[in-house]
Amino acid sequence: MKTKTVHRTSVFPANIDEVFKRLQKLETLQYVAAPYAAFTPAYGTKELIWTAGASYSFRFGLFGIIPYGTHRINVIRFDKDRIYTHEGNEHVPVWNHEIILRDLGTECEYTDNVEIGAGWKTIFIYLWAWFFYRHRQKKWIRMLKKEKGELSDDRKN
Repeated sequence: MKTKTVHRTSVFPANIDEVFKRLQKLETLQYVAAPYAAFTPAYGTKELIWTAGASYSFRFGLFGIIPYGTHRINVIRFDKDRIYTHEGNEHVPVWNHEIILRDLGTECEYTDNVEIGAGWKTIFIYLWAWFFYRHRQKKWIRMLKKEKGELSDDRKN
């Protein structure tokens, strides 16, 4: 199957330890994904910590409301500098996601690399993912700035 890869990099206003700590929590994914996507645990687990070797299933909501199947996340690696997952669902069988963190002292360089394979739908899913990961990274930055007191609300950049 032919695939396409989304690549996005941003500098986050927090150190690598803080970013990694947040990456371990499902709530962070749910927050930064909204409103493009909703991830609801398929088995009722509300609190989970991502760990290498674990597999998770979620009811996936496109734009938060359109049911788009069961999204499976198989965690291959979960280290402070690199996270790698094999993901997918009935509509998008290949969604291999790599997050690379690079320590910049008081800041952290954050990179998403996502390989997407969905047959004839690949180009459309790729375009959605390009905007989705741009949104996610901007939302990460707003969240981290707000916590540091650099923003008075979520509407500022």
